[in-house]
Amino acid sequence: MKNFMKTLLAAVLLICSALQGYSQDKREFIDRTFISKSGQELPYKVIYPDNFNPAESYPVLLFLHGAGERGTDNDKQVAHGRNRFMTDPALRQVIFIAPQCPYEDYWVNIVRPTTPKERQNRTFPYQAPISSSLQAVKELLDALISLGFVDEDRIYGAGISMGAMGILDMTMRYPDLFAAVQPICGGVNADRTKEFTGKTAFRFFHGLLDDIVLPKFAQENCAALKTAGAEAVIVEYPQANHNSWDPAFAEEDFFTWMFKHSKN
Repeated sequence: MKNFMKTLLAAVLLICSALQGYSQDKREFIDRTFISKSGQELPYKVIYPDNFNPAESYPVLLFLHGAGERGTDNDKQVAHGRNRFMTDPALRQVIFIAPQCPYEDYWVNIVRPTTPKERQNRTFPYQAPISSSLQAVKELLDALISLGFVDEDRIYGAGISMGAMGILDMTMRYPDLFAAVQPICGGVNADRTKEFTGKTAFRFFHGLLDDIVLPKFAQENCAALKTAGAEAVIVEYPQANHNSWDPAFAEEDFFTWMFKHSKN
């Protein structure tokens, strides 16, 4: 009961935060903390649509950061893409959410390779428990949806590196959640993507020189999803290493490609 009340309170704070601290002339992040059912505190940033009206229905974009942006400062998670998140016209009628994973956790339960050989032989688990932080993210989304102003046919996900793995893991676990996702330099077990049955559209971004998360993972995932009948495309950068998020965020249609998709 105590944890339930914490979650309920967090949901109430979500809608309260939507009605304050927002200026149409200056789109700013609102800093909030969500408390999961297990008691985990999840810092997150949110931007609400222009002239936000809780009686209306809005798309949601969830962004998951990479391993280097973990912490509790509730700021580093938007170190990459910050300016575009705040200024892109395509986001002006979208609820944008960026949670932050703590240092001691990871968006997905995997063994992280540390040497070039281990990275070459990296494997993604076919089955593993959801990480506590990703579970908290799902509860945050559920709390937001329960407030009634989310268009459930237009929920989107994007992430970089560890965050791309998190978005893919969440998509595989909840195949009816997202309308479209964009994983940047990430991956997931190809057998999971081969068995995907949802309506989500996928667009992968990857640098062909990436020696941290090898491009073969995005290539295998994209091919497996096509085999499963899903819409899946890949954008490859021949001169990019692991930092493929800079050219990805520079794509003119980075947001509009997602937003043209709907589960309905």
